[in-house]
Amino acid sequence: MSETESKQAAIILEADAVYHVYESKAEDGNVVALRGLNIAMRSGEAVAVVGPSGSGKSTLMKCLGGLMKPSAGSVRLDGRNMTRLTGQELVKLRQQTVSFIFQEGNLLNDLNARDNVAQPLVNQGVRSRIAKRKALDLLERLQMGHRAMALPKMLSGGEQQRVAIARALITEPRLILADEPTGALDPVTSREVLALFKELHEEDGVSFLIVTHSKEVAAFCDRSLELRDGRFVAEHGSDLNIERLEVGRELLVDDIGTVTLPP
Repeated sequence: MSETESKQAAIILEADAVYHVYESKAEDGNVVALRGLNIAMRSGEAVAVVGPSGSGKSTLMKCLGGLMKPSAGSVRLDGRNMTRLTGQELVKLRQQTVSFIFQEGNLLNDLNARDNVAQPLVNQGVRSRIAKRKALDLLERLQMGHRAMALPKMLSGGEQQRVAIARALITEPRLILADEPTGALDPVTSREVLALFKELHEEDGVSFLIVTHSKEVAAFCDRSLELRDGRFVAEHGSDLNIERLEVGRELLVDDIGTVTLPP
């Protein structure tokens, strides 16, 4: 196997028997959001996570990205068990490996678009002038150069999302975790963002794990995992029909974990 092939075959993200429980004093008791999830993503792979609202998708993304510690199980990023790292070690690993794109953007309200995009590099110790120049280049690439000096409150939802995407790309991550990255975008901008993702995926080998309800985003991915009630219940190929998830399932898991193959 060549060095390139070996790199592509390496596992960049792996979860083993991950559970997450939200404690509650309500009458219904604690809420089990994730129920023993397992996943292995190869370097350079693009995977979509699909499923209904409330199935645990956002909790999954936070656990896989090291933003939330699971109640049980382990998560490995680039071969390192994040559940056993110190806070400082975890921050360094995330900075070197992964970026996040959230549906709501999560921009800093007191910084303009350029400075929002530059912030991850500044946090890593890159000189401000260099970081801002790279931020402007990325904003131009996403047709946002003319809005570089605008504060978030002056931007539309779609513009804010493009700034958030530029911010995620500026550190040249090996893995991008995205929660509905095109949800706030108009169809034209959505296609432009997907074209950029495809370029990063195919030419630079960037891995993607994307929570989505979009059939276009799912089609961009190599495979899709269907999440329901905190469990992966099925895997789909790239020809996923979002409106009819029962079509094309390759694996089904019932409530007690029994695996069956569909006819």
